[in-house]
Amino acid sequence: MTRLVNKTPLVIVTGFDREATVRSAEALGLPGTTVVHHDLGLVDAGTIVRTVTSIDFNGEKTSRTTQTALDHGCLSCALREDVLPLLRALHRRSNVDRIVLALDPAIEPEPMAFAIASTVVAGVPGQVDGPAGLDVEIEAVIGCVNEGEWLRDATGDEALDEDDRFQTADDERTIAQLAVGHVDFADALVVHGQADNGWAGAQLFAVLKRLNPTAPIIMELPRRPLTASIMRNLISAIPPGARRGRITGPHDPLLRGQPPLDADCGVAVVEFHADRPFHPERLHDAIDILLDGVVASRGRLWLATQPDEALWLESAGGGLRIATGGTWLAAMSDDEAAAADPERVAMASLRWHPLYGDRSSSIVAISYRAEPARIRWALSSALLTDDELSEGQQGWDRFTDPFGVAHADPCQDVLDERALLAGTDPPIEWFKQAEGSAGQQTNPERKDKS
Repeated sequence: MTRLVNKTPLVIVTGFDREATVRSAEALGLPGTTVVHHDLGLVDAGTIVRTVTSIDFNGEKTSRTTQTALDHGCLSCALREDVLPLLRALHRRSNVDRIVLALDPAIEPEPMAFAIASTVVAGVPGQVDGPAGLDVEIEAVIGCVNEGEWLRDATGDEALDEDDRFQTADDERTIAQLAVGHVDFADALVVHGQADNGWAGAQLFAVLKRLNPTAPIIMELPRRPLTASIMRNLISAIPPGARRGRITGPHDPLLRGQPPLDADCGVAVVEFHADRPFHPERLHDAIDILLDGVVASRGRLWLATQPDEALWLESAGGGLRIATGGTWLAAMSDDEAAAADPERVAMASLRWHPLYGDRSSSIVAISYRAEPARIRWALSSALLTDDELSEGQQGWDRFTDPFGVAHADPCQDVLDERALLAGTDPPIEWFKQAEGSAGQQTNPERKDKS
């Protein structure tokens, strides 16, 4: 296998079912491949279990399992102290042509890719300090999906620390957040297990093709187990424009790929766009519509009380967060605007408003039970009326803002996982959960539906 620009190709395999993830990873084990699997079941006790399986060029396998003690029992420590340095070390071995990283179910692939690209690995003898991305390049992210369980996981509101499958205490991320993340960030999908009936299976595939329309999908069947040939063909089917670990931002296109826009098995892509701002209190009530009958949503928000900053909305199942999404181009200085992404500037110029510039709101949701028309109506009802719009910014500033993003400091107990993995300060965030969730409110900006 030819290395990519002197970097070692890295395949990341992710999913809830450890056994399915390991099966997919092991099927990629061609000669010259090293498969790495971390079990974080003991991370709260300050220990991670690492299994490294190497396949030499004669096809001989050797495995070694070790336990590593961490200074702190957390996911960020596990990655910074073990996974990332290991990737750099494996790159230097002449008998390693490809690395396969089978993620623990508690690790999301996008923050992992972010950490590989940005977290500096320092103090390694014989290596220049820098991120693992200097030495490895993500060839593919493969998501493993249980046909009978994924949709239930992706539409619930249960936290990780409430689920027996995870041994992560005080982890308030939701099961849905992980389930959606495993699929959304994948370049290819392996579906295993069996749905309860034909309708449930068809509905699952309708969701997958709308959440990640470009990802090729294969079925793992008892009569057709995964093989190196099957996995090689799956990776070969990944289209040229796939993300392959690329991190997207709040101002990138919301509708990725070309998902089917017609409804199928009750599953639909719902698009919403508005060129006037949201009233903060009405939006606070309206976003409840995204917490029931919706698999996932994401979007940019223009809030009347926050004219300079775009807000980023993201939901999965019964949990939703709103975070800072960066400065609007219209609020930037000339130097800041000149440094902005050219594609973003070009897209904004096509819809530039003489008064409001690029300020607008856009949301994309995937519904499976909620009526698309009802979602659009609820969001439209939260926009400023003509009379409110005529008051201008001076009048809008008097509105009560329940989100509080513009004037609140983040609590250290609630961390954005990207920042956590990279060892940086988290952005300010506002959280909302569906009624009935048992999440503990540890942050003044984290609110439950009332």
